[in-house]
Amino acid sequence: MTRTAAAVATTLFLALTSCSGHGSRGAPRVPILAAHAERRAVPYEIVGTGTVEPLQTVNVQAQVSGVLTNVAFREGDDVTAGQVLFEIDPRPFQAALDQAKAMLARDQAQARNADLQADRYAELVKQDYVTKQDYDTQRANADALRATVRADSAAAANAELNLEWATIRAPISGRAGRLLVRAGNLVKASDAPLVVINQIHPILVRFAIPEQSLPDVQRYRHKGAPLTVLVSSSKDDTAYSQGTLTFVDNSMDTTTGTVLLKGEFANGDNTLWPGEFLNVRLQLYVENDAIVVPSQAVMTGQQGTYVFVVSQDGTAHSQPVRVERAAGEYTVLASGVQSGDLVVTDGQLRLVSGAAVELKGGTGAGGEVEAQK
Repeated sequence: MTRTAAAVATTLFLALTSCSGHGSRGAPRVPILAAHAERRAVPYEIVGTGTVEPLQTVNVQAQVSGVLTNVAFREGDDVTAGQVLFEIDPRPFQAALDQAKAMLARDQAQARNADLQADRYAELVKQDYVTKQDYDTQRANADALRATVRADSAAAANAELNLEWATIRAPISGRAGRLLVRAGNLVKASDAPLVVINQIHPILVRFAIPEQSLPDVQRYRHKGAPLTVLVSSSKDDTAYSQGTLTFVDNSMDTTTGTVLLKGEFANGDNTLWPGEFLNVRLQLYVENDAIVVPSQAVMTGQQGTYVFVVSQDGTAHSQPVRVERAAGEYTVLASGVQSGDLVVTDGQLRLVSGAAVELKGGTGAGGEVEAQK
């Protein structure tokens, strides 16, 4: 039934019920609310709860010990990779570097002289002016000094690295947390972190699904387009963030019978925040031509599930239905009703099959119907 036909049927029903507040036998009509069954595209979703977590988290620590002389950012700032965050007093490290370079220069000069001396002894030993032992001693001395030069070079490189580490830079881009140390404090290498940086663009939401749902996820995950993940702060929230499924854990949690998944979100507006709890909907596919009714219309009795369908004569009749699945505030029906059928959504507990009914508020009830479509 088209929307136009459904509207005509509803208008006829309102006209019938507005003529009299009683049924044909004088029994009072039961006030109800109703909505039309309709065809619509309904996604198949797995619902659950999740927690927001950063894409990366880094504890920024000092790699050398010294007095912190400068903090180059403010708490809560967005920082970029390579940005200067802290500065440690560089003077001790500069002095150590200068000393290491001086020792290197001295030993390089001695090594050059030792090489020349060994070369001279090599010529003299050929003419028997010096003994072979004297030549071997000079050559060993030259080799030892070359080794000393290599050690000095390593020491100078280490001193230069320590001086570089006196300036602490952001290892990743992200949002800086609260400062855990202030300028003037003595910091120690590999001690407590100075600040924690969380990468929140993009950001992750981790959630778990029952093991029974994993085969469906795996099947639809490998069909091409990434699976869509929707998150919101509450079940009734119509504003949600959309991301894509990026991770399925490689093992099942045998304690809970669930598997861990993660969705990635751009989070350009900072809607999602690390540690936040959210409602999660993982969409596997969309059923384009599903028959749906409001979930409150579906009742369960001894004979199974059923709805009350309102006839054009103003009476409601019990109609068995087969429920396929729930989809948010709607229920997808496999059989039992057709698109355009008017089903009772409120007042069923006072109904029996064939009872005369009246939409609450008279003609105003049409607004209720429209609101629930």
